[in-house]
Amino acid sequence: MGWGRIGQHRGSGSRGGFGAAGMHKHMWTWVVKYAPTWFGKHGFNKPLKYEIKAREINVGELAEIVDKLMAEGRAVEEDGKIVINLAEMGYYKLLGRGRITRALKVIVPEATELARKKIEEAGGEVVLLSSKE
Repeated sequence: MGWGRIGQHRGSGSRGGFGAAGMHKHMWTWVVKYAPTWFGKHGFNKPLKYEIKAREINVGELAEIVDKLMAEGRAVEEDGKIVINLAEMGYYKLLGRGRITRALKVIVPEATELARKKIEEAGGEVVLLSSKE
């Protein structure tokens, strides 16, 4: 039933060689069918890098969500200024795009010069948490 004489499949001669012997020769049809990616280069995997994505918010976006933050209780009013702690909200940096007309006191780890200028022109202040200044 497939092997003929008993000893035809017993010896090491039926193996076709050790390891990957014959992959380019007498086992080529096996390679094509079962292991088509056996030969050749197959790309490169970059080593994993731990990278912290800093969340940022623009002055204009902050001006849009001030009322919402007040309603949620995440911003409070002190001395005529609305105090917003961006660090507690998960923001790392305040950017200067947009316009603001209300007086805000913003607590944030980092802020651009333009953002600080716009908030101060509107009557507010920026408190930086970083020790750079």
